Amino acid sequence: MKDSVESRLGMFFAFAIIALLVILEFAGGLDYFKRGYHVHALFKNVQELKAGDFVKMAGVQVGKVELITLTNGMADVTMNLQRNTDVKTDSKAGLKFTGLMAQNFVAIEFGTPGGVRAEEGAYLQSVEQPDLSVLMAKLDNVATGVENLTRSFSGERIDNLLGPITDFLKNNQTNLSATIANVRSVSQRIADGKGTVGKLINDDTLYVSALQTVSNVQNDATNIQGLADEARLFVTNVNQTVTRINSGQGTIGKLLKDDTLYVETTGSMTNLHQILIKINQGKGTVGQLINDDSTLKNLKLSMEKVDKATESLEDTGPLSVMGTMVSSLF
Repeated sequence: MKDSVESRLGMFFAFAIIALLVILEFAGGLDYFKRGYHVHALFKNVQELKAGDFVKMAGVQVGKVELITLTNGMADVTMNLQRNTDVKTDSKAGLKFTGLMAQNFVAIEFGTPGGVRAEEGAYLQSVEQPDLSVLMAKLDNVATGVENLTRSFSGERIDNLLGPITDFLKNNQTNLSATIANVRSVSQRIADGKGTVGKLINDDTLYVSALQTVSNVQNDATNIQGLADEARLFVTNVNQTVTRINSGQGTIGKLLKDDTLYVETTGSMTNLHQILIKINQGKGTVGQLINDDSTLKNLKLSMEKVDKATESLEDTGPLSVMGTMVSSLF
């Protein structure tokens, strides 16, 4: 009997411990017995986030929100993560919601592959999400605007809007019918190729003429291109000639670049100047001929003697003439 009671007590405590563990697991109480590490994130608005909400990476639960406190006008969210969670120092934490009841949770990005792992108590960069209540308020305002717009096009308002247009159509039905008939007639004439517009649309004479004109313009453009090529060749030849002249090639190039002719000409002019100076000074044969009149006097005297000798030749023979000329000269 004693063994039976002890067995029952043992089974009772075993089942009680198992039940307690199950309850703690579902209630989150086992988190206190699991070894993890803590990281923080600062938010301007946690949007109904509370302790016990999930922390996820890529949709997988990696921890829970442990504590939310206010620090320097910001909400400091403390997250208890599993020890094997690989959170980087450049990982970002943001608030998101899921389900029809908009259950909030903290979503953490992976960060840079191969980056530094976040240590105990590290603060992650936070990403603010739009407030769901603000979004709902904006959607409500949009719905209200759409409702007012549809209401303005219903009932009496739409009658007031279309009434003047209907009255105008009724009062001007005859004129509108005549206008439509005239438009139909004009369009028919155009379709038949009558009038200027009809001929432009149906007759291809203008097209052919324009095409021929374009062809002539293209030919002229070809001729102009040929003239341009010739002009370009001429300019090229001129550039080559100028280049040869600048490099001192050819007669003109040597005249422009080589100063030998200039030096020789300068020397010749200097020599000529010196000769003229000597002539002016009466030096040399030419100078004496130009400046000394004694030669002229001797020449005149000789001519007079010759003249006298020729006069006496008329009455004498050849021998006498020779003797006379010799005696006259000496």
